[in-house]
Amino acid sequence: MTNIKLKFRVSKMKDKEGTLFFQVIHARQSKYISTGYKLFINEWDTESASVVIPDREGIRKQYLTGIKKEIENGIIRFNLIIKMLENNKSAYTLDDIVKAYSVQDKSRTLFFFMTDVILNLKTIGKLRLSETYYTTLNSFFRFRNGIDVRLCEIDSDMLVAYEAYLKNTGVCPNSSSFYMRNLRAVYNRAVEKGIILQQYPFKHVYTGIDKTIKRAISLNELRQLKELDFSQNPVCEYARNLFLFSFYTRGMSFVDLAFLKKTDLNCGILFYRRRKTGQLLQIRWEDCMQKIVDRFDTTDSPYLLPIIKTPGVNERNQYISAAHLVNRKLKEIGYQLRLPIPLTMYCARHAWASIAKSKNIPISVISEGMGHESEITTRIYLSSLDNSTIDMANKYILDLL
Repeated sequence: MTNIKLKFRVSKMKDKEGTLFFQVIHARQSKYISTGYKLFINEWDTESASVVIPDREGIRKQYLTGIKKEIENGIIRFNLIIKMLENNKSAYTLDDIVKAYSVQDKSRTLFFFMTDVILNLKTIGKLRLSETYYTTLNSFFRFRNGIDVRLCEIDSDMLVAYEAYLKNTGVCPNSSSFYMRNLRAVYNRAVEKGIILQQYPFKHVYTGIDKTIKRAISLNELRQLKELDFSQNPVCEYARNLFLFSFYTRGMSFVDLAFLKKTDLNCGILFYRRRKTGQLLQIRWEDCMQKIVDRFDTTDSPYLLPIIKTPGVNERNQYISAAHLVNRKLKEIGYQLRLPIPLTMYCARHAWASIAKSKNIPISVISEGMGHESEITTRIYLSSLDNSTIDMANKYILDLL
């Protein structure tokens, strides 16, 4: 158990500013790290261990507000360091924590610069991207055994070694490319800020996208899934119904399902904006969709589906928890059906596209129907289609069931 506390040391000289510092406690040992900030005694609240922000506007208020924000970021950095050390699944010491935090020239090291990027993304509401970058940072942290590296020291040899490390730990080429692309995006941010010069260190590592293994299930397998009796297993029924609803709505992603609101359904048309791309899509409401919704009780919720069970309370955590549960149950169902692939919510999206293609529906219709018009996986972009064409394609597929 590691604790981070903020402490204030009063100056020995009267009317002089005292010093703010962090107390890091780990394995019954403690160390102190100066924040580099100073306060007058009346600007410190001992009881709450926090900086006092005056009501009066002025330079001092701006200064103290900035200090408070930097301290909050410092605590977040400590927690990120501790989490990464714990994820490394090996024993770590108090010195390891302090060393990781006290790296000189922090803004020019990867761990601290990337942490700042992650914090900024969270601040502006880009939670998914911040989580993606954190996953990448955690991976590179393990590769480096927790030793930070200056951004200017990142070269092609280091990245080739990282790529080899990923391969040796069983990471597939697409996942390796995913990490590399994220690192490259952060590296390019540092270049844009003038922190380092562009040295193109990613030129010898793979950053493309390979064809993935089959994730679609067949029309016959989909029918079997639909006909399964889960009257004695409500959790599996819940997972199956969400899978079918995703298929019925042209492979809508789980995050978009989770945040669908009742107000998104108007005059027989379901409107939603894809969280991944921001694209606005509309789907004609079909009887099979209504039958799924009727199976759920969402009387006291603004949401169409019961994925966010307590609106307004840690909704993203609820969505993530529900996604894990549903995918776990779908895998159990897939095993029961003896499917050749692990069944997940993403399979609904692949199934819709695969079945549509097998029925000679134009690729351009599939592309627009799935909201892929700007994604690399579609690759075919034709002139915009009106929604009636897409709705006819969707109804044709649903009628096959």
